Amino acid sequence: MICGGLLTAALAIPALAQDANRYTMNPTDDGYVRLDTMTGEVSICRERGEQMVCQLAADDREAFERQLDSLEDRVAALESAIGDGARDGDALPTDEEIDRTMGIMETFMRRFFSIVEDLNRDFDGEENSEPAPDRT
Repeated sequence: MICGGLLTAALAIPALAQDANRYTMNPTDDGYVRLDTMTGEVSICRERGEQMVCQLAADDREAFERQLDSLEDRVAALESAIGDGARDGDALPTDEEIDRTMGIMETFMRRFFSIVEDLNRDFDGEENSEPAPDRT
């Protein structure tokens, strides 16, 4: 059985690894410990019949479950936000929103052109009284 078990493990190890460098397998008294070098997950692998069965270690499984729960909560919150009106981005603005926006733009433009007129008067007055300073 030990020889058959080693043969099963030898055949199963390549099947477990998609990339030959991704996993490392270390023998234990009752199976193997598999480390996923990409994610850091640790699995306990044991022979069951003629198959090698691997399960996440308890600590990794708990962390995995917590992360999965967190991600599910985030997805639910995002879906809820979308359902509550985030899709209204295609809706046209109301007349009140347009009026408010136009009022803000009108105030901005009036102030801006007032500043331009003041600057023009200042420059016209400077040109008549004394030469402008050389800024080159």
